[in-house]
Amino acid sequence: MSEPTVIAHISDLHCGSRYHIPSLAKRVIDELNLLCPDIVVVTGDLTDMGFRHEFEAAHSLIERIACNRRVVLLGNHDARNVGDEHFTELFGSRSTELAYRDAHILGIDSSEPDLDTGRVGRERYTWIEERFAKSTDGFKVLAMHHHLVPVPGTGRERNIVHDAGDLLRVLANNGVDLVLCGHKHVPNVWRLEDMLIVNAGTCCTHRLRGKVRPCYNVIEIREDSHVRVLLKEPYVDAQVVADFHDVNKRYCRWRENEGPPAGGYELLGEGEPE
Repeated sequence: MSEPTVIAHISDLHCGSRYHIPSLAKRVIDELNLLCPDIVVVTGDLTDMGFRHEFEAAHSLIERIACNRRVVLLGNHDARNVGDEHFTELFGSRSTELAYRDAHILGIDSSEPDLDTGRVGRERYTWIEERFAKSTDGFKVLAMHHHLVPVPGTGRERNIVHDAGDLLRVLANNGVDLVLCGHKHVPNVWRLEDMLIVNAGTCCTHRLRGKVRPCYNVIEIREDSHVRVLLKEPYVDAQVVADFHDVNKRYCRWRENEGPPAGGYELLGEGEPE
């Protein structure tokens, strides 16, 4: 069996915020460099207020990641104070594309200037369709900052992308396998028909909800579209939280552990009813 394609998915660094924990950010980068993923995806909110010095701090941090195959996206906090200008100067285009092995990743800017809400927009649908049409047999991944569907444990739903329904149709019609999102600081996995929607928590801040702890995701794409999602808290062993390897044997269960590590998640048994 060939080695899986490994994607490290981190989000919501919030450099410059009083909630940002520099020592934890360093630990996350050290863990990523030890993991040696094939691809690193950063789904936005690199900064807190979109200021130049915050972007420079985020850029210095991300440049320490040894993996050169990186997809870095704009978040709603980054779009404050015309922060998109600093983003494009330091990180490049707000929408990007990366292909490696069978994985084909499109990164989309879902932010709107000075707003917490997000939108992808009809003008980008054609680009998504055109780019994914070129990889009919590959594993298709879309990454963006805002969440595509509601996430449990995040309170009132206010910030889902405004055009979520139309975007879901575009993704389903083009056979997208995986969607990576950030924004709400709560990790989660949904399966919507044949599409996985994976949210990341905040990897290095204590701007947290409930019992969730700082964390990030590791996604393994194996043969025959077998996908495993692992939840990784800094300093704590990774836990498998989702494993989809057969149409008739798919499971994804999240619940808080009663014991340590607090705020972690436990996978319930394979083959349990959906």
